[in-house]
Amino acid sequence: METKHKHDGEAPDASAGYEKRDASISGLIQFGFWLAVVIVVTLFLMAWAFNYFSKIAPVGQPAAPSAVVNPNLRQLPPGPMVQAEPHEDLVDYCQQQEGEVNTYGWVDRQAGIVRVPISRAMDLVLAQGLPTRPASEAPTGAAAPNPPPPTVAGGAEIQGPCAYLAPPSSFTGGEAAQPAAEK
Repeated sequence: METKHKHDGEAPDASAGYEKRDASISGLIQFGFWLAVVIVVTLFLMAWAFNYFSKIAPVGQPAAPSAVVNPNLRQLPPGPMVQAEPHEDLVDYCQQQEGEVNTYGWVDRQAGIVRVPISRAMDLVLAQGLPTRPASEAPTGAAAPNPPPPTVAGGAEIQGPCAYLAPPSSFTGGEAAQPAAEK
């Protein structure tokens, strides 16, 4: 879109040093004045609001120095808590889980329930087999379970928060998985 000014063909007056028709000094001064008035009024309103609310709901006693020095005396708010080092927490969690999967331990000593390493549990299942029930008790129809197809351990099915900590596997594209022509 073309705009036409009454001075289209004429060159601007270079002796002025600026364009007199665009800048309004009085408008800028008025804007600055009213901006200062709004800031001052806002400051007074904020000071009044702080005084008013401090009288309605006074602030409690300051924390005792013993509660600051000894964090066990301080009452923490309910969770969830913000983690200062989430990556280290995840590594610790995964190491704990890995330890529980690969070690012996009591789950419930009174009931005689123990935890065995996964490799030992697989050996026991191969030696003893899984418990079965008679075919007459097996669920049928919609209640029958539909198990997923078996997958290779350590493969692409590794999921969950510790999956990225799993060692690289030859099943997921490691060097052993490459064809001989590419090597």
